[in-house]
This record gives sequence, structure tokens and C-alpha cells, in this order.
Amino acid sequence: MYVMKCSRDGSFEEGEVNPYGNIQLSPSAGVLNYGQGLFEGLKSYRKEDGGLLLFRPELNAKRMMMGAERMCMPCPSLHQFVEAVKQTALANKRWVPPHGKGTLYMRPMLLGSGAVLGLAPAPEYTFLVYASPVSLQGSGGLNLYVEEEYDRSARLGTGGIKSICNYAPALKAMGRAKGRGFSDVLYLDSVEKKNIEEASACNVFIVKGNVISTPAARGTILPGVTRKSIIEIARDHGYQVEEGVVPVDQLLDADEVFCTGTAVVVAPVNTITYRDQRVQYKTGVGSVTSELYSTLVGLQRGVVEDKKGWTVEIS
Repeated sequence: MYVMKCSRDGSFEEGEVNPYGNIQLSPSAGVLNYGQGLFEGLKSYRKEDGGLLLFRPELNAKRMMMGAERMCMPCPSLHQFVEAVKQTALANKRWVPPHGKGTLYMRPMLLGSGAVLGLAPAPEYTFLVYASPVSLQGSGGLNLYVEEEYDRSARLGTGGIKSICNYAPALKAMGRAKGRGFSDVLYLDSVEKKNIEEASACNVFIVKGNVISTPAARGTILPGVTRKSIIEIARDHGYQVEEGVVPVDQLLDADEVFCTGTAVVVAPVNTITYRDQRVQYKTGVGSVTSELYSTLVGLQRGVVEDKKGWTVEIS
């Protein structure tokens, strides 16, 4: 894993790759007491010729920088972030699954590791990157439940950054939904409770004819890298993509619904249950979801020609 420390003056020292292992923290570390921490998620892909690719890592770097500003943390530069990810991928090259069989999931983290007793920014910070091989996600599709009791985020809060604090609160609603046979929950806005936002850890899209709608990233939902890429790919394919307010009632009349994220990639939604209504959607061969998934994954694996400069070769 890659480890880099930040001195008290806010500048990061040169990092290094160390054997994967536990890290030592003071009980009064800012990340443990006040949740001053961020994380990112991206993958390394093995090409057919055995080479390795990253997909748009600069966007993850920029998102971490945005989150660090919100959480009063110094942050590695774009170059430092991308180089750390590259070094981690190369150090774990033997763990990258064969082409088309899986990926190497990579988790950059920025932690308030310095000791601080009293609510304040930590005096020191640690940036680290670790990795794990992951298999391909199942293609069976998702069954979502519209959550009305709990909120994921609030306006002017931290829903638009990848703060570590955003995820544990989602476990309650997600666990309850899974206990009822659903894959995940779909959250509504916290003010009017009538517009969809996102699932626990992925963005959502609605397809109706040639129009693809998705909630706008205006601070309450995460501006996902996969989300951004699918929007661009869909427009290249001739679809009209609308980012804005998406009323929950649009779910009832949609042709397709799909979710996007680093983990799920582009996952079709089989059904959504809203109150006493359960709606089923088109999935499989011939669907818009399948078309967009194929293009995205082809780019990520180096099978489709990258005319946009999205992939980064590691050597």
C-alpha cells in the first residue's frame, strides 16, 4: 500500500509503497473522534495484452480535492494522487485479475491522523492507497425500495463529497431493505420528500424513450465518475440526457432504470417498490442500459478505442 504523510505546514512529503498492514493512530486522532476523513474508489483493469489501465483517475483526484476543502484538510495534488495510484497498482500487479474476469479495486484515503482533543482540524494528515482484487458484479439486476423514513443527505451538507461520514448512516435503511428482500434503497430529497436523489452508494438514471434523466449534482448527491462518463457516452450515442429535478412519480412511467458507480459499473434495475406500487423495467439484450454498459466497459478494458483520452496506461 502507498503511504504519504502531511506535515504541520500543509505540505505532503514524498510517499512510499509499504507492505499492506495495520496503521497506528492515536485514540484522539481527528478521523476517529470527529470523522475528518475522505475516501475514493477506482479500479485498475487488465488489457488483453496483459497491460494495466486506469480510468479517469484525475477525476477522483479532483473530487478528493473538493472534499478536502469542505472538510478543512490539506490534500495531495492531482499529480501526487495519480502517481500514488499508479505505484499502488504496479506494486499489486500480480493481484489484478485476468482480462474480463475482474479488476483491482483501489481505495485512496485521506485521514486526519493527528491527535486533537476538541473539535478542530487535525494537526497532521495521512494519505494512503490500498487495493484488493474483486470479481465482476453479478448481472441479475437490482430491486430497489424507495426510502421515505431516512434521508441520505441534506442541502448545504456533505452529500456531494465522499466523506467517510456519509456511509455508516445508510446502513440502517439498507439493512432493513435487504431484510425485506431488496437490493438497496433509493433516497428522496430531504426537504420535499418527492424527488429522487441516489441509492446508498450509486447514482441513478431513468430512461423514457430517447430521454435519459438523472438528478443534478447540486450538493446533495455524489458527482460520480461513472455517472459523468455515462452522461457523455449517452450523448455520444444520440440520447438526450437531462440533469435536474427528477420527481419520484417519473419512476412509475419509466422504460428503464439503472444505477452507476465504481462498484456496480452500470447496473440494470429490475424493479422499484414505492409505497404500495411495484414497477418492473426492461433489462437485458436490446436495452439502453446494456448498450451503455458495453461501451463503458469496452473503454475501461481497452477493447474500445479511447478517443477521449480517458484511460491511463500504467508501465
